[in-house]
Amino acid sequence: MAVSADPRFWQPDVTVATVVMDGGRVLCVEERVDGRLVINQPAGHLEPGESLLEAAVRETLEESGWTVELTAFVGSYLWTSAPRPGEPEGRHFLRFAFAARPLAHDPARTLDEGIEKATWFTPAALQAERHRHRSPLVWQAVADCLGGQRHPLSLVRHIT
Repeated sequence: MAVSADPRFWQPDVTVATVVMDGGRVLCVEERVDGRLVINQPAGHLEPGESLLEAAVRETLEESGWTVELTAFVGSYLWTSAPRPGEPEGRHFLRFAFAARPLAHDPARTLDEGIEKATWFTPAALQAERHRHRSPLVWQAVADCLGGQRHPLSLVRHIT
């Protein structure tokens, strides 16, 4: 868990995820986490100085090799993971999920460390693999997007 210098303040990990849809399929990545091969959307941490929208586009490219155009804000999600051995509590994640359409793919691009490959799943196939999802956030964002939960990107503002 990200901890402030002042222990009175709690800070979650801020992450972004992108639900990229094309031809009825969802773009996912298969990645190694603690020795397990898990499924996730292209997702990752917000970096200093970037907007949530920039982070979503960057993470999608870095993890999948796909350049995308964000089309909507799907939602925000707060989730706490199970504690790891030796930790008093799990990590807290505040995820901002976006819908996107694919523009171009660079199959020669080196993907982020731990990412084995980017792959496309039908929603039914993705749901059938729930036991391999990195977290419950994976299916929730896809289900919300498929259910029509899409909001204007203008709801997500970056004030500089």
